[in-house]
Amino acid sequence: MKTIIAFAGSDSKTSINKQLAAYTAGLVADAEVKVLDLNDYELPLYGIDREMESGIPENAHKFLKEIQASDGIVLSLAEHNGAYATVFKNIFDWMSRIDGKLWSNKPMLLMATSPGGRGGQTALDIAKGRFPYMGANIIADFSLPSFGDNFSKEGIKDAALAQKLEEAVFVFSKAVFE
Repeated sequence: MKTIIAFAGSDSKTSINKQLAAYTAGLVADAEVKVLDLNDYELPLYGIDREMESGIPENAHKFLKEIQASDGIVLSLAEHNGAYATVFKNIFDWMSRIDGKLWSNKPMLLMATSPGGRGGQTALDIAKGRFPYMGANIIADFSLPSFGDNFSKEGIKDAALAQKLEEAVFVFSKAVFE
């Protein structure tokens, strides 16, 4: 059975991005879904002096191993001030010190959502431009605007957005099972 990891680029205990990532990964048929929480991988702020003095923390190694052991990644990025959330950027930086191609060429469904009408599009665009240099195999992407209006536990409320997500999941699933 294929294993999909799903996580949010957020450490919020009520993360809307985690909700979207977990829901979306659950749409992949015949796959085991492992939902990761960045709170379980706390890390000090990255700095070269800290790395030289103490090495790379074990939690960075553990998270990278989760990526490497997976067959696919569903990631939904939180957007803070037009960029990734600090907690995500920090784990991303630590893992890149272990392996510059940290995404390990795993099929990735890259997403973002926000309470606002742009749906985290700025952070999503940054990631789409940067991640391929770091070993990302972005198969599909999806932005969900106005999370509170467009998402429920049953799924995406807006029919056109639901269709776009279904198409993204289909393309992603195909890549995972190839």
